[in-house]
Amino acid sequence: MHASQIARLNRIEGQIRGIKKMINDERYCVDILTQIRSASRALLKVKHNIFRAHLEACVHDSLSGGDQTDSSAKINEIIELLSTFR
Repeated sequence: MHASQIARLNRIEGQIRGIKKMINDERYCVDILTQIRSASRALLKVKHNIFRAHLEACVHDSLSGGDQTDSSAKINEIIELLSTFR
């Protein structure tokens, strides 16, 4: 389900290595910050994609399954996740 995110994470890993090299090479701070912003946005995209997949699969299945306890647990889980995303 999340395997599609591996390529994106591999690119992010490369970006991080590049940022480390920029720091070691004492590159211009603004250039480093620009690359950090880019890597952060890429990680946010991975988070968004995994969260969306969770909602579309796990939560959807739970809510349509008819088990009230499981549905309530999933709703509480989503509320907690959303509060940590802020």
